[in-house]
Amino acid sequence: MVAPADSTDIPSLTLETLAMRQTLNRRLFSLAALTIALISARVWSAEPIRGIGPAGDVKKVHTGLMFTEGPAADGQGNLYFSDVAGNKLYKVDSQNELSVILDPSNNTNGLMVNAAGNIVACEMAGRLIEVNPKTKEVKALAEGYEGKRFNAPNDLVIDKEGGVYFTDPHFRAPMPLPQGVRAFYYRAPDGKVTRLGVVETAPNGVILSPDEKTLYVIPSMQAEMLAYPVEGPGKLGQQRTFCTLKQAAGKTAGGGDGLTIDSKGNLYITSALGIQVFDPAGRPLGILEFPEQPANCTFGGKDNKTLYVTARTSLYAVPMEATGHVFPAGKR
Repeated sequence: MVAPADSTDIPSLTLETLAMRQTLNRRLFSLAALTIALISARVWSAEPIRGIGPAGDVKKVHTGLMFTEGPAADGQGNLYFSDVAGNKLYKVDSQNELSVILDPSNNTNGLMVNAAGNIVACEMAGRLIEVNPKTKEVKALAEGYEGKRFNAPNDLVIDKEGGVYFTDPHFRAPMPLPQGVRAFYYRAPDGKVTRLGVVETAPNGVILSPDEKTLYVIPSMQAEMLAYPVEGPGKLGQQRTFCTLKQAAGKTAGGGDGLTIDSKGNLYITSALGIQVFDPAGRPLGILEFPEQPANCTFGGKDNKTLYVTARTSLYAVPMEATGHVFPAGKR
């Protein structure tokens, strides 16, 4: 940076030269300030993806939490999310007021609201549960498989029949693993639990395509994201690679965490780089960046065009061009 000119330091300078230098200095300082402002703005603004968004700035809705996860909208203006490390299940109403549904929550993680308006939750203490948000009553839906508790259920999606697909990796699970493997399951409406597959690279996020003909499973310890044809409720065809995540510098096998899907079938997968967006054919569309590393996301708000993102200590919201898909299980 050029120091301001001073006639006592450089006596030979004319007043005209001094004025020119002072003008130049002001412009340089202004340029530096603008550069700093642009860098700061980039932290708070996700880079737009054509046809996807965002359509506005990223806003921090709540912060000061420990490890946020599992956002789920109820279609009535409310949003629920977990603070895994804080051991609480929260509600954010249409006025962005925060309240506690469960404390302690047994480390709830992934959530989805069912047709009855209740929260179906992955409880990392080893169960799949249903929570009435009004009475706060908790009901166990599934507590284990073949006589053994689950490892630590992580994320879920409810199909149009009311069945629940959910993942069971090793995060926060006792060792050795109660199930002995990292897998994903289907809990049928009649309560029967079926193991659908083993993914030792830690199955984490899970979601269905809008037509519910494809199940996506997101491993956390490999770059390749998985997809399965759905042949019937809880019945899957052969595994395939849906897409490969872009990697952060110095990493070769970093995976995903949570995800959501829009009405056109585009997938929004959280990763170390941000939310990586892919079209239904598995082609990358771009990456949405946030101030903190995102763990999970969902659509909600007016017209289902707000993307809510749980990212470490905070909950973020950003308006989108895209519209989120609403599963039949969540329509009331």
